[in-house]
Amino acid sequence: MDLRKLKTLIDLVSDSNVSELEITEAEGKVRIVKSMGVAAPMVMQQSAPVAMVAAPMPAAVVSDVPAAAAAPSGHAVKSPMVGTFYRSSSPGAAPFVQIGSVVKEGDTLCIIEAMKILNEIESDKAGTVTQILCENGQAVEYGQPLFIIE
Repeated sequence: MDLRKLKTLIDLVSDSNVSELEITEAEGKVRIVKSMGVAAPMVMQQSAPVAMVAAPMPAAVVSDVPAAAAAPSGHAVKSPMVGTFYRSSSPGAAPFVQIGSVVKEGDTLCIIEAMKILNEIESDKAGTVTQILCENGQAVEYGQPLFIIE
């Protein structure tokens, strides 16, 4: 599937009330999911190899990020994958960590859901959580800082 056709499908989902669109063709399968009403759908294209591409966030959303989040001090725990960030194991449960929580290496900090699989993200350093850089339910990218531990 060419990129122009893919871009057209993303725009169609963004501008409509449709929250999910899946198309199967000879080259593979494309599934576009609109996350939380924000016009930043996640696109997954499947053929022989499985590839996942995240659409860029709109400029209005990116500009809302505080300046402190752009250059945090301390150790940044980064996302090992593209997916959806969750602070707790279920919607009604308490978050794994809060700002000020003391963590050890290997403690669970959050969950990232990728392709319907829940992946626990563990601390790679002992210390105190000083910043949580993502909102619950937010789409995250590979290498994006999630937490700051000092």
